[in-house]
Amino acid sequence: NQGVQGYLIITDRCDEAGLELKSNLNLLWCQFLCSLLCVTQKDVSTLTQMLIGLAGYLTGYDGSFPFIKPGDKYEHHNYLGMRAFCAALGSCLPPFTFLIVLELSRSTPAAIIAASLLIFDTGCITLSQYILLDPILMFFIMGSVLCMVRFNTQRLRPFSFSWWFWLLLAGVCLSGSLGVKFVGLFVILLVGINTAFDLWRLLGDLSLSLVDFGKHLLARVFGLIMLPLFLYTTIFAVHFVVLNRSGPGDGFFSSSFQSRLIGNNLHNASMPEYLAYGSLITVKNLRIAGGYLHSHWHLYPEGVGAHQQVTAYLHKDYNNLWLVKRPDNSDDLTGPPELVHHGDIIRLEHRVRIRNLHSHFHEAPLTKNTCRSPVMALGWEQVEVTCSPYVKESPNTQWNIEDLINPKLPNISLSVLKPTFLEILWESHIVMIRGNSGLKPKDNEMNSKPWHWPINYQGLRFSGVNETEYRVYLLGNPVIWWLNLLSLALFVLMLTVASLAKQRGVKMEGMRKVHCQILMEGGGMLLLGWLLHYLPFYIMSRILYYHHYFPAMLFSSMLTGTTANQITKATAYFKIFLSYGFSMDWKLINYFYLFHPLSYGMRGPLAHDPASSMAGLRWMESWEF
Repeated sequence: NQGVQGYLIITDRCDEAGLELKSNLNLLWCQFLCSLLCVTQKDVSTLTQMLIGLAGYLTGYDGSFPFIKPGDKYEHHNYLGMRAFCAALGSCLPPFTFLIVLELSRSTPAAIIAASLLIFDTGCITLSQYILLDPILMFFIMGSVLCMVRFNTQRLRPFSFSWWFWLLLAGVCLSGSLGVKFVGLFVILLVGINTAFDLWRLLGDLSLSLVDFGKHLLARVFGLIMLPLFLYTTIFAVHFVVLNRSGPGDGFFSSSFQSRLIGNNLHNASMPEYLAYGSLITVKNLRIAGGYLHSHWHLYPEGVGAHQQVTAYLHKDYNNLWLVKRPDNSDDLTGPPELVHHGDIIRLEHRVRIRNLHSHFHEAPLTKNTCRSPVMALGWEQVEVTCSPYVKESPNTQWNIEDLINPKLPNISLSVLKPTFLEILWESHIVMIRGNSGLKPKDNEMNSKPWHWPINYQGLRFSGVNETEYRVYLLGNPVIWWLNLLSLALFVLMLTVASLAKQRGVKMEGMRKVHCQILMEGGGMLLLGWLLHYLPFYIMSRILYYHHYFPAMLFSSMLTGTTANQITKATAYFKIFLSYGFSMDWKLINYFYLFHPLSYGMRGPLAHDPASSMAGLRWMESWEF
C-alpha cells in the first residue's frame, strides 16, 4: 500500500453465480441438484432441488446431464421421472383451486370457473410440464391456502381431529413454500394475517374463557410457527448432510464453512498457525459471500487508471495467490522464517503477474456510482475492491488468510474451524439472500417489469429463437389474463359499493347478507393474497422475470370465479350472464387451442410470417413468438 493508507473494502456485488453447495459425487442424484438451480431459477430452492433430485434418482436418472442452458437436448438421459414429478404437482393446482373457491364462495359454478381458468391457461401448463421450481412452489402455496380455508371451516369443532389435521397440514405446507423459495414468505404472511383476525375474533367471544383462548393461541403457535420452523431447519439439515462435498461454489462461503466440505483444501487440512514473510497466501473478505482478493492481466480503462485490475473473486483461482513481502524488498528467503507481527507494514505481490498490490488517487468507478454498467463489463462481473482511509472497520474491511503455504513453518490442524449447525444455517441464508438480491440483468437481457405481468405484456422465451428450432414460449392465455384483470376491477368496485352500503346502515337480510359476507370475507382474502404476491416485486432491486407473477395469477383466477358468482346473484342479469358463461367456456377452449403451441412447442415460420401456424395471434408487438 504505497499510496493511500487505508482499508481494502468490498463495495458492491456485480456477479451472478451459483449459490448452492455443489454435488456429492458419491450420490448420483445429488449431481443433478447442484446444476438444476443454474438453469431454472436464480433463487432459493433447497427443498425443490432435493425433491426433483430424488424423483430423478428413483426413476433411473444417472446424474450426468450438465444442465448448461435451457433447450439442450437430453439425448439418452432419463429425465421423464423429474418432469412427471413437476407435472403431477402442477396438475394439483386446478383441484386445489376448485376446493378453495368452493369453500369461500359456497358456489359450485364459481369453483368450476376458477378451476377452468387454470386448466386452459397456457402459462400454467408450460410451467408445470418442465423441470422447474414454479409448479412445486405453487403447489405448496395453494396447499397452504386450502388448509387455511378448511381450518377456518372447523371453527365450531375446536381441537377435534379434523381441526388439528388442517392446522398441522397448513404448517407443513408453509414450511414447504419457504423451503422452495423465499417467495413463500408471502403466503406465510397471508396465513398469519388470517390467523391474527381469527384470534381477534376469539378474543371478543365472551363465551370463551381466557384459558380456552390461551389454548387456541398455543395451538396456532405450535402448528403455524414451531412446526414449520422445525421442518424448515430439518430440510437444511438433510441438505447439509447430503451436499457435503466441495465444488465451484465454495468461494461464496467463509473459510470455516468450507472446512466442513469433503474435497475442499481446508477439509481436515493443516497449515502454519502464524504468518511469516515469504508465505504464499489467499485472502478472503470476512463479509459473507465477500470473495477472494484477486487480480488478472486485464487493465482498468483510461480515466480510471490504466493499471492491472484488482477485484474480489468468488471462486478459487490461481490468480487469488499473493506473496507476502517486506515493503523494502529486503526479504531473506534463505534464512529462518521471520514472523509478521501486529502493526507491521507488508507488501503483497501477485504470484502470477509478479506485480505489487498498490493504490492510486483515482476514484473507484462503482463506489462513486458512476459508469456502473461499464464497470460490470470491465470487471468480468466480479466485485470491486477499493482503498480508503476514511471507512470504519466492518466485515467489508476485514480480511482473513484462508490458504497459507510456507514449508519453513510447522503446521497445525484446522479442524477447530468447523462451524456448528446453526452457524452454517445462518451463513447459508445470508449467502442466498445476498446472492438473490444481487442478481442483475446481463448484457442484452430483458428485465421484466411488474406492471407488465397482469396485462400479459411480454412472455418469456424458454427455448428456440429462429424458425428451424423447436420453440417454447411462456405466455399466459391472453383471454384468461385480461378477464382476470377485468374481474379485479369489478371486484374492487363491488367491494367498495358493499362497504359503503354497510357503513350507511343499509339493511341486508337473508341471502343478500350472506352474499355480502362472502364478497367481503372470501373475496377479500383472495384480493389480499393477490396483493401480497404481487406488490412486493415493485420494491425489489434484483432482476425480475415474467414467471414471478404466476403465484399472484392463481389468486386473481380464484377471485374471477368468486366475482362471477356474485354477479350471477343479481337476478336481472342472471340469464344473460349464464348464457355468456357457457359461451365463455367454449371461448376458453377455442383460445386455448389457438395458443397451445406456445406450451407444447412449435417449429416453422415465426408469428409475423403469414405462413406461420401462429399467424394473426401476435396481438401485441411485445410478444416474441
